[in-house]
Amino acid sequence: MSLQSEVEALWGRYQDGLTAADTGSDAYATLDAFLDALETGDVRAAEKAGDEWAANEWVKQGILLNFGLRETEAREHGGVTYNDVLPLADTADLGARGSRNTPDGTVVRRGANLGDDIIMMSPSFVNIGARVGDGTLVDSCDTVGSCAQIGADVKLGANTLIGGVLEPVEHAPVIVEDGVSLGAGTRVTSGFVVGENSVVGENTLLTPRIPVYDLVEETVVYGHLPPERRAFIRYVESSVGDHDLFEGGAYKPAVVATDVEAETLEATEREDALRE
Repeated sequence: MSLQSEVEALWGRYQDGLTAADTGSDAYATLDAFLDALETGDVRAAEKAGDEWAANEWVKQGILLNFGLRETEAREHGGVTYNDVLPLADTADLGARGSRNTPDGTVVRRGANLGDDIIMMSPSFVNIGARVGDGTLVDSCDTVGSCAQIGADVKLGANTLIGGVLEPVEHAPVIVEDGVSLGAGTRVTSGFVVGENSVVGENTLLTPRIPVYDLVEETVVYGHLPPERRAFIRYVESSVGDHDLFEGGAYKPAVVATDVEAETLEATEREDALRE
C-alpha cells in the first residue's frame, strides 16, 4: 500500500471510533512515516495545479490523525517541560543546509518542512504541516500556522502572522508564493493566497473577507492578491456609516493593490544584500 492509502485507511478506522488506546504499532509506524514525509517535503498539505491551489485532503487527515491517535506526553526541550502529542522537529541538519536559527525561541514543530538557506530569528514558530521554502526569512515574533505554504525567497517581516487552516480538510491553507515580501505586522489568514513577487506594506490584513481593490486590472477581488502587486491597507466608507452612533461616519478596512514599482523592488533587493 502507498502512504496515502495507508493514511486514508487509518482515517476510516478513526472515523469509525478508533482511539489512541486501541492504536497499535503498525498504525504508529504509518503516522511516523507520514511525519517524515512532511518534513522532507515529499508530501504537502496543498499544491498548485495550473493557476489554482488545492488542499491535499489525505495529508490534512494524516495531520489530524497524529493529534487524535496520540496521547499527550510531558517532554523536555531546553530545560523546560512542555506537554504535547508530538516532539519538536529535529533541526540539527539546518547548518549543513545553509540555514540558521537563532537561540531561545525558534520553535519548529514535528511535521514542518524547512528549506535550505533559510533564516529563522527568535522568537518564531512554524507549525505542523507548514512549509518554508528555500531562501526565506522568518523574522522575530513570526508565526507560520499549520499547513501554510510559504514559497522560496520570501521575506516575512517581524511580527507577521500566517494563519493555519487545518479543518475542514478540503480547504486550502494560507499560501504565500515565491518572492513575496510581507511588511512587519502583516496578517494573512483563512486560506488567502498572496501572488508571487508581491510586496505588502506594514500592518496589512489579508483575509477573504476584506476586498482587494486591484488598480492594475481595475477590479475588486476577494481571497487573493494577484502576482507582482504592491499592496497596502486603506479604509473605505462602511454601509453602517450613516448610523446615529457613528459621528463623522464609519469605515471598514480594504486593501489597495498597484503595480510593483521599481523603487520598491530596489528596496527589497537592498534587504537581500544585508542577508548575504
